[in-house]
Amino acid sequence: MSTQEKKDWIEKVNLALDDIRPHLAVDGGNIEVVDITEELQVVVKWLGNCEFCSMSAMTMKAGVEQAIKSKLPEITGVKAVNGYEIAS
Repeated sequence: MSTQEKKDWIEKVNLALDDIRPHLAVDGGNIEVVDITEELQVVVKWLGNCEFCSMSAMTMKAGVEQAIKSKLPEITGVKAVNGYEIAS
């Protein structure tokens, strides 16, 4: 994947995440896209209160991953580099 393709994917993922960001912000949190792998797996970083929230794993599956995959079905998965997480 070229640098430009990666930038394009990150932009698309960020647009998809805009649907869930207001819900995270209510609790003092946010999410940042760190990387997109060659396998089209999204790597994110929890920010603010989301980083240490015990509900982050549920939010990842029911909110973040669903928001991304509903708009970008090519994405193979989402994982966090920090906070609580569950295996995909």
